[in-house]
Amino acid sequence: MRQGNFVRIPERPADVRALWEQAALLEPANLPEWLTPEDADDYRYVGAASGKGLAAQERERYFAELRELEGTGLIIDPDPIDPKPDCHRVFVSLPRKEAVWSIGIYRGESPFELQPAEGARNPVLTGEDVSDVTATFVADPFMLSVGGLWYMFFEVMNWRSGKGEIGLATSRDALSWKYQQVVLAEEYHLSYPYVFEWQGEFYLVPESFQAGAVRLYQARHFPTEWEFVGTLLEGPYFADASLVRHGRWWMFVESSPEQMHDTLRLFHADRLQGPWIEHARRPVIAKRPHDVRPAGRILVLKDRIVRFAQNCDPDYGIDVRAFELTELSATAYRERRVGKVPLLGPTGGGWNAGGMHHVDVHRLGDRDWLACVDGWTEN
Repeated sequence: MRQGNFVRIPERPADVRALWEQAALLEPANLPEWLTPEDADDYRYVGAASGKGLAAQERERYFAELRELEGTGLIIDPDPIDPKPDCHRVFVSLPRKEAVWSIGIYRGESPFELQPAEGARNPVLTGEDVSDVTATFVADPFMLSVGGLWYMFFEVMNWRSGKGEIGLATSRDALSWKYQQVVLAEEYHLSYPYVFEWQGEFYLVPESFQAGAVRLYQARHFPTEWEFVGTLLEGPYFADASLVRHGRWWMFVESSPEQMHDTLRLFHADRLQGPWIEHARRPVIAKRPHDVRPAGRILVLKDRIVRFAQNCDPDYGIDVRAFELTELSATAYRERRVGKVPLLGPTGGGWNAGGMHHVDVHRLGDRDWLACVDGWTEN
Protein backbone atom coordinates (compact mmCIF):
# COMPACT_ATOMS: atom_id res chain seq x y z
CA MET A 1 0.00 0.00 0.00
CA ARG A 2 1.46 3.36 -1.03
CA GLN A 3 0.65 6.48 0.94
CA GLY A 4 -0.10 9.27 -1.50
CA ASN A 5 -0.39 12.92 -0.68
CA PHE A 6 -4.13 12.60 -0.17
CA VAL A 7 -5.14 8.91 -0.08
CA ARG A 8 -3.67 5.44 0.39
CA ILE A 9 -3.26 3.71 -2.98
CA PRO A 10 -3.29 -0.10 -3.33
CA GLU A 11 -0.36 -1.47 -5.30
CA ARG A 12 -1.47 -5.09 -5.58
CA PRO A 13 -4.59 -7.20 -5.08
CA ALA A 14 -3.57 -8.05 -1.52
CA ASP A 15 -3.78 -4.34 -0.68
CA VAL A 16 -7.38 -4.20 -1.89
CA ARG A 17 -8.23 -7.20 0.29
CA ALA A 18 -6.57 -5.44 3.23
CA LEU A 19 -8.66 -2.33 2.58
CA TRP A 20 -11.79 -4.47 2.57
CA GLU A 21 -10.91 -5.89 5.98
CA GLN A 22 -10.26 -2.41 7.40
CA ALA A 23 -13.24 -0.66 5.76
CA ALA A 24 -16.48 0.16 7.58
CA LEU A 25 -19.79 -1.58 7.03
CA LEU A 26 -22.40 0.54 5.27
CA GLU A 27 -25.37 1.92 7.16
CA PRO A 28 -28.71 1.17 5.41
CA ALA A 29 -29.79 4.77 5.85
CA ASN A 30 -26.64 6.19 4.30
CA LEU A 31 -26.12 4.21 1.10
CA PRO A 32 -24.80 5.91 -2.04
CA GLU A 33 -27.42 6.46 -4.73
CA TRP A 34 -25.94 3.82 -7.04
CA LEU A 35 -26.20 1.03 -4.44
CA THR A 36 -29.36 -0.91 -3.57
CA PRO A 37 -29.95 -2.33 -0.06
CA GLU A 38 -29.84 -5.86 -1.52
CA ASP A 39 -26.24 -5.34 -2.67
CA ALA A 40 -25.02 -3.33 0.31
CA ASP A 41 -23.18 -6.26 1.91
CA ASP A 42 -20.85 -6.37 -1.10
CA TYR A 43 -19.47 -2.87 -0.47
CA ARG A 44 -17.72 -1.07 2.38
CA TYR A 45 -16.72 2.49 3.14
CA VAL A 46 -12.98 3.21 3.02
CA GLY A 47 -13.01 6.88 3.94
CA ALA A 48 -13.31 10.47 2.76
CA ALA A 49 -10.97 12.42 0.53
CA SER A 50 -10.85 16.15 0.08
CA GLY A 51 -9.08 18.54 -2.24
CA LYS A 52 -10.75 21.66 -0.85
CA GLY A 53 -8.72 24.84 -0.93
CA LEU A 54 -5.86 23.39 -2.94
CA ALA A 55 -3.83 25.39 -5.42
CA ALA A 56 -4.21 24.38 -9.07
CA GLN A 57 -1.12 22.16 -9.18
CA GLU A 58 -2.00 20.37 -5.93
CA ARG A 59 -5.58 19.97 -7.12
CA GLU A 60 -4.29 18.19 -10.23
CA ARG A 61 -2.33 15.80 -8.00
CA TYR A 62 -5.43 15.16 -5.91
CA PHE A 63 -7.50 14.12 -8.91
CA ALA A 64 -4.58 12.09 -10.31
CA GLU A 65 -4.56 10.04 -7.10
CA LEU A 66 -8.32 9.54 -7.32
CA ARG A 67 -7.86 8.22 -10.86
CA GLU A 68 -5.22 5.84 -9.54
CA LEU A 69 -7.71 4.59 -6.96
CA GLU A 70 -10.31 4.00 -9.65
CA GLY A 71 -7.69 2.10 -11.63
CA THR A 72 -7.37 -0.36 -8.75
CA GLY A 73 -11.13 -1.02 -8.73
CA LEU A 74 -12.12 1.31 -5.89
CA ILE A 75 -15.21 3.48 -6.27
CA ILE A 76 -15.06 7.26 -5.98
CA ASP A 77 -18.29 9.06 -5.16
CA PRO A 78 -19.09 12.76 -4.51
CA ASP A 79 -19.64 13.44 -0.84
CA PRO A 80 -23.41 14.10 -0.35
CA ILE A 81 -22.82 16.15 2.79
CA ASP A 82 -20.33 18.46 1.14
CA PRO A 83 -21.10 17.97 -2.55
CA LYS A 84 -18.51 20.39 -3.85
CA PRO A 85 -16.39 19.00 -6.73
CA ASP A 86 -13.40 18.52 -4.42
CA CYS A 87 -15.00 16.28 -1.75
CA HIS A 88 -15.37 12.54 -2.24
CA ARG A 89 -16.12 9.24 -0.54
CA VAL A 90 -14.15 6.08 -1.31
CA PHE A 91 -15.76 2.62 -1.37
CA VAL A 92 -14.34 -0.86 -1.91
CA SER A 93 -16.25 -3.83 -3.30
CA LEU A 94 -16.02 -7.36 -1.95
CA PRO A 95 -12.86 -8.99 -3.38
CA ARG A 96 -13.91 -11.95 -5.48
CA LYS A 97 -12.16 -15.28 -5.41
CA GLU A 98 -10.16 -15.70 -8.57
CA ALA A 99 -7.90 -18.31 -10.13
CA VAL A 100 -4.24 -17.47 -9.54
CA TRP A 101 -1.95 -19.10 -12.10
CA SER A 102 1.71 -19.99 -11.60
CA ILE A 103 4.38 -21.80 -13.62
CA GLY A 104 6.19 -25.04 -12.78
CA ILE A 105 8.79 -27.37 -14.27
CA TYR A 106 8.04 -31.07 -14.83
CA ARG A 107 10.21 -33.92 -16.08
CA GLY A 108 9.75 -37.52 -17.19
CA GLU A 109 10.90 -40.46 -19.27
CA SER A 110 8.35 -39.60 -21.97
CA PRO A 111 6.12 -36.64 -22.89
CA PHE A 112 3.20 -38.63 -21.45
CA GLU A 113 4.73 -39.44 -18.05
CA LEU A 114 5.59 -36.11 -16.44
CA GLN A 115 6.13 -35.35 -12.76
CA PRO A 116 7.44 -32.34 -10.81
CA ALA A 117 11.11 -32.05 -11.69
CA GLU A 118 13.62 -32.93 -9.01
CA GLY A 119 15.57 -29.81 -8.12
CA ALA A 120 12.82 -27.40 -9.19
CA ARG A 121 11.09 -25.51 -6.40
CA ASN A 122 7.65 -25.42 -7.95
CA PRO A 123 6.17 -23.05 -8.72
CA VAL A 124 9.31 -21.65 -10.33
CA LEU A 125 7.53 -18.41 -11.33
CA THR A 126 4.58 -16.56 -9.82
CA GLY A 127 3.09 -13.11 -10.18
CA GLU A 128 5.22 -12.03 -7.23
CA ASP A 129 8.36 -12.57 -9.35
CA VAL A 130 7.29 -9.96 -11.90
CA SER A 131 9.15 -6.76 -11.09
CA ASP A 132 8.32 -4.24 -13.82
CA VAL A 133 4.50 -4.34 -13.58
CA THR A 134 2.08 -5.42 -10.88
CA ALA A 135 1.02 -8.93 -11.91
CA THR A 136 -1.89 -10.94 -10.58
CA PHE A 137 -0.55 -14.15 -12.15
CA VAL A 138 1.68 -15.74 -14.79
CA ALA A 139 0.60 -18.53 -17.16
CA ASP A 140 0.95 -20.13 -20.63
CA PRO A 141 4.73 -20.75 -20.60
CA PHE A 142 6.73 -21.60 -23.73
CA MET A 143 10.49 -22.04 -23.66
CA LEU A 144 13.48 -22.37 -25.99
CA SER A 145 17.09 -23.40 -25.39
CA VAL A 146 19.45 -21.07 -27.25
CA GLY A 147 23.22 -20.95 -26.83
CA GLY A 148 23.23 -22.84 -23.54
CA LEU A 149 20.56 -20.65 -21.95
CA TRP A 150 16.86 -21.35 -21.52
CA TYR A 151 14.39 -18.60 -22.37
CA MET A 152 10.79 -18.77 -21.17
CA PHE A 153 8.00 -16.58 -22.53
CA PHE A 154 4.65 -16.44 -20.74
CA GLU A 155 1.55 -14.40 -20.06
CA VAL A 156 1.85 -11.72 -17.39
CA MET A 157 -1.56 -10.52 -16.23
CA ASN A 158 -1.05 -6.81 -15.59
CA TRP A 159 -3.25 -5.83 -12.66
CA ARG A 160 -3.25 -2.13 -13.53
CA SER A 161 -4.19 -2.47 -17.19
CA GLY A 162 -6.36 -5.55 -16.73
CA LYS A 163 -4.78 -7.22 -19.76
CA GLY A 164 -2.16 -9.83 -20.48
CA GLU A 165 1.34 -8.96 -21.62
CA ILE A 166 4.25 -11.21 -22.59
CA GLY A 167 7.02 -11.67 -20.03
CA LEU A 168 10.48 -13.26 -20.17
CA ALA A 169 12.49 -15.33 -17.71
CA THR A 170 15.85 -17.07 -18.16
CA SER A 171 17.61 -20.08 -16.67
CA ARG A 172 20.90 -21.96 -17.01
CA ASP A 173 19.50 -25.32 -15.91
CA ALA A 174 15.77 -24.91 -16.64
CA LEU A 175 15.09 -25.57 -12.95
CA SER A 176 15.74 -22.17 -11.36
CA TRP A 177 14.38 -19.18 -13.25
CA LYS A 178 15.02 -15.43 -13.05
CA TYR A 179 12.38 -13.01 -14.25
CA GLN A 180 13.67 -10.40 -16.70
CA GLN A 181 11.00 -8.10 -18.12
CA VAL A 182 7.85 -7.64 -20.17
CA VAL A 183 8.95 -7.99 -23.80
CA LEU A 184 5.67 -7.41 -25.64
CA ALA A 185 2.56 -5.40 -24.78
CA GLU A 186 -0.25 -4.10 -26.96
CA GLU A 187 -3.43 -2.09 -26.41
CA TYR A 188 -5.29 -5.41 -26.21
CA HIS A 189 -4.84 -8.62 -24.24
CA LEU A 190 -1.95 -10.96 -25.10
CA SER A 191 -1.30 -14.47 -23.82
CA TYR A 192 -0.14 -17.93 -25.02
CA PRO A 193 3.16 -16.72 -26.57
CA TYR A 194 3.85 -19.56 -29.04
CA VAL A 195 7.57 -19.00 -29.69
CA PHE A 196 9.64 -20.98 -32.19
CA GLU A 197 12.70 -20.86 -34.44
CA TRP A 198 12.46 -21.19 -38.21
CA GLN A 199 15.31 -20.86 -40.72
CA GLY A 200 17.54 -19.12 -38.23
CA GLU A 201 14.93 -16.59 -37.12
CA PHE A 202 12.78 -16.46 -33.99
CA TYR A 203 9.04 -15.95 -34.24
CA LEU A 204 6.24 -15.40 -31.76
CA VAL A 205 2.49 -15.93 -32.24
CA PRO A 206 0.69 -14.69 -29.11
CA GLU A 207 -3.01 -15.19 -28.51
CA SER A 208 -4.56 -11.85 -29.52
CA PHE A 209 -8.24 -12.52 -30.13
CA GLN A 210 -9.17 -9.02 -28.96
CA ALA A 211 -7.37 -7.72 -32.05
CA GLY A 212 -9.58 -9.92 -34.23
CA ALA A 213 -6.55 -11.63 -35.70
CA VAL A 214 -3.74 -14.15 -35.36
CA ARG A 215 -0.62 -11.97 -35.49
CA LEU A 216 2.97 -12.93 -36.25
CA TYR A 217 5.96 -11.25 -34.58
CA GLN A 218 9.64 -11.66 -35.43
CA ALA A 219 12.58 -11.03 -33.09
CA ARG A 220 14.68 -8.08 -34.13
CA HIS A 221 16.91 -8.60 -31.12
CA PHE A 222 16.16 -11.92 -29.43
CA PRO A 223 14.80 -12.28 -26.81
CA THR A 224 13.63 -8.78 -25.85
CA GLU A 225 12.67 -6.93 -29.05
CA TRP A 226 9.78 -8.18 -31.19
CA GLU A 227 8.29 -6.60 -34.29
CA PHE A 228 4.89 -7.26 -35.83
CA VAL A 229 5.46 -8.68 -39.32
CA GLY A 230 2.06 -9.85 -40.51
CA THR A 231 -1.48 -11.06 -39.92
CA LEU A 232 -1.94 -14.80 -40.43
CA LEU A 233 -5.72 -14.97 -39.91
CA GLU A 234 -8.49 -12.46 -39.36
CA GLY A 235 -11.76 -13.20 -37.62
CA PRO A 236 -13.83 -12.46 -34.53
CA TYR A 237 -12.37 -15.18 -32.31
CA PHE A 238 -9.17 -17.17 -32.73
CA ALA A 239 -7.65 -18.43 -29.47
CA ASP A 240 -4.32 -20.11 -28.66
CA ALA A 241 -3.03 -20.61 -32.21
CA SER A 242 -0.49 -23.49 -32.27
CA LEU A 243 1.75 -23.94 -35.29
CA VAL A 244 3.83 -26.88 -36.52
CA ARG A 245 5.89 -27.57 -39.63
CA HIS A 246 5.20 -31.06 -41.04
CA GLY A 247 5.65 -31.09 -44.77
CA ARG A 248 3.94 -27.74 -44.75
CA TRP A 249 2.70 -25.39 -42.05
CA TRP A 250 -0.31 -26.37 -39.94
CA MET A 251 -2.14 -24.18 -37.46
CA PHE A 252 -4.55 -25.44 -34.80
CA VAL A 253 -6.76 -22.78 -33.24
CA GLU A 254 -9.83 -22.75 -31.01
CA SER A 255 -12.63 -20.75 -32.59
CA SER A 256 -16.03 -21.41 -31.03
CA PRO A 257 -18.63 -18.79 -32.00
CA GLU A 258 -19.64 -18.14 -28.38
CA GLN A 259 -16.24 -18.71 -26.75
CA MET A 260 -17.32 -22.08 -25.37
CA HIS A 261 -13.84 -23.62 -25.86
CA ASP A 262 -15.37 -26.45 -27.89
CA THR A 263 -14.43 -25.87 -31.55
CA LEU A 264 -11.10 -26.73 -33.21
CA ARG A 265 -10.27 -25.28 -36.61
CA LEU A 266 -7.26 -26.25 -38.69
CA PHE A 267 -5.43 -24.19 -41.32
CA HIS A 268 -2.45 -24.93 -43.56
CA ALA A 269 0.01 -22.95 -45.64
CA ASP A 270 3.10 -23.41 -47.81
CA ARG A 271 4.79 -20.42 -46.21
CA LEU A 272 4.74 -19.24 -42.60
CA GLN A 273 3.45 -15.83 -43.69
CA GLY A 274 0.62 -17.50 -45.63
CA PRO A 275 -1.77 -17.39 -47.27
CA TRP A 276 -3.43 -19.77 -44.81
CA ILE A 277 -6.18 -22.06 -46.11
CA GLU A 278 -8.77 -23.70 -43.90
CA HIS A 279 -8.98 -27.47 -43.78
CA ALA A 280 -11.76 -29.05 -45.83
CA ARG A 281 -13.48 -30.07 -42.59
CA ARG A 282 -14.76 -26.86 -41.09
CA PRO A 283 -14.25 -27.33 -38.19
CA VAL A 284 -12.20 -30.47 -37.68
CA ILE A 285 -13.73 -30.92 -34.20
CA ALA A 286 -16.92 -29.36 -32.81
CA LYS A 287 -18.80 -29.39 -29.50
CA ARG A 288 -16.03 -31.06 -27.49
CA PRO A 289 -15.08 -28.66 -24.67
CA HIS A 290 -13.15 -31.37 -22.83
CA ASP A 291 -10.39 -31.85 -25.43
CA VAL A 292 -10.31 -29.09 -28.06
CA ARG A 293 -8.65 -25.87 -26.92
CA PRO A 294 -4.85 -25.98 -27.54
CA ALA A 295 -2.74 -26.51 -24.43
CA GLY A 296 0.83 -26.02 -25.60
CA ARG A 297 3.40 -26.72 -28.28
CA ILE A 298 2.61 -29.26 -31.00
CA LEU A 299 5.08 -32.14 -30.64
CA VAL A 300 6.68 -33.93 -33.60
CA LEU A 301 8.13 -37.36 -32.77
CA LYS A 302 9.73 -38.57 -36.02
CA ASP A 303 6.63 -39.26 -38.12
CA ARG A 304 4.18 -38.79 -35.22
CA ILE A 305 2.43 -35.53 -34.40
CA VAL A 306 0.96 -34.99 -30.94
CA ARG A 307 -1.24 -32.09 -29.92
CA PHE A 308 -2.09 -31.19 -26.35
CA ALA A 309 -5.55 -29.98 -25.41
CA GLN A 310 -7.06 -28.52 -22.27
CA ASN A 311 -10.24 -29.73 -20.67
CA CYS A 312 -12.71 -26.86 -20.28
CA ASP A 313 -15.70 -28.89 -19.10
CA PRO A 314 -17.34 -27.92 -16.78
CA ASP A 315 -14.89 -25.06 -16.17
CA TYR A 316 -11.97 -23.48 -17.99
CA GLY A 317 -8.49 -24.96 -17.53
CA ILE A 318 -9.13 -28.16 -15.60
CA ASP A 319 -6.55 -30.57 -17.05
CA VAL A 320 -4.42 -31.45 -20.08
CA ARG A 321 -4.84 -34.35 -22.50
CA ALA A 322 -2.72 -35.61 -25.43
CA PHE A 323 -3.82 -36.71 -28.92
CA GLU A 324 -1.81 -38.32 -31.70
CA LEU A 325 -2.76 -37.35 -35.23
CA THR A 326 -3.27 -40.59 -37.18
CA GLU A 327 -4.31 -38.92 -40.44
CA LEU A 328 -3.50 -35.40 -41.58
CA SER A 329 -4.01 -33.91 -45.00
CA ALA A 330 -5.82 -30.96 -46.54
CA THR A 331 -9.01 -33.03 -46.68
CA ALA A 332 -8.69 -35.65 -43.91
CA TYR A 333 -8.17 -35.49 -40.17
CA ARG A 334 -8.14 -38.20 -37.54
CA GLU A 335 -6.64 -38.45 -34.06
CA ARG A 336 -6.55 -40.77 -31.08
CA ARG A 337 -5.99 -40.14 -27.41
CA VAL A 338 -2.56 -41.15 -26.08
CA GLY A 339 -1.10 -41.27 -22.60
CA LYS A 340 -2.95 -41.22 -19.34
CA VAL A 341 -6.08 -39.15 -18.79
CA PRO A 342 -5.46 -36.56 -17.69
CA LEU A 343 -1.84 -36.06 -18.58
CA LEU A 344 -1.72 -33.17 -16.09
CA GLY A 345 -4.46 -32.12 -13.72
CA PRO A 346 -5.47 -30.69 -10.36
CA THR A 347 -3.44 -31.86 -7.41
CA GLY A 348 -5.89 -30.81 -4.69
CA GLY A 349 -3.32 -28.68 -2.85
CA GLY A 350 -0.72 -26.00 -3.40
CA TRP A 351 -0.09 -23.86 -6.47
CA ASN A 352 -1.92 -26.21 -8.89
CA ALA A 353 -4.69 -27.37 -6.59
CA GLY A 354 -7.51 -26.30 -8.91
CA GLY A 355 -6.19 -27.43 -12.27
CA MET A 356 -3.53 -27.30 -14.98
CA HIS A 357 -4.04 -26.26 -18.60
CA HIS A 358 -0.72 -25.96 -20.41
CA VAL A 359 2.45 -27.93 -21.25
CA ASP A 360 5.47 -27.21 -23.43
CA VAL A 361 7.63 -30.35 -23.55
CA HIS A 362 11.23 -30.65 -24.85
CA ARG A 363 13.44 -33.69 -25.40
CA LEU A 364 16.71 -33.71 -23.45
CA GLY A 365 17.63 -37.35 -24.16
CA ASP A 366 16.16 -40.64 -25.30
CA ARG A 367 14.31 -41.09 -22.02
CA ASP A 368 14.51 -37.60 -20.62
CA TRP A 369 11.88 -34.94 -21.28
CA LEU A 370 11.54 -31.51 -19.71
CA ALA A 371 8.37 -29.41 -19.67
CA CYS A 372 7.18 -26.06 -18.45
CA VAL A 373 3.60 -26.22 -17.21
CA ASP A 374 1.11 -24.02 -15.40
CA GLY A 375 -1.54 -24.50 -12.74
CA TRP A 376 -3.98 -22.55 -10.66
CA THR A 377 -5.44 -22.23 -7.22
CA GLU A 378 -8.00 -19.80 -5.81
CA ASN A 379 -6.78 -16.78 -3.87
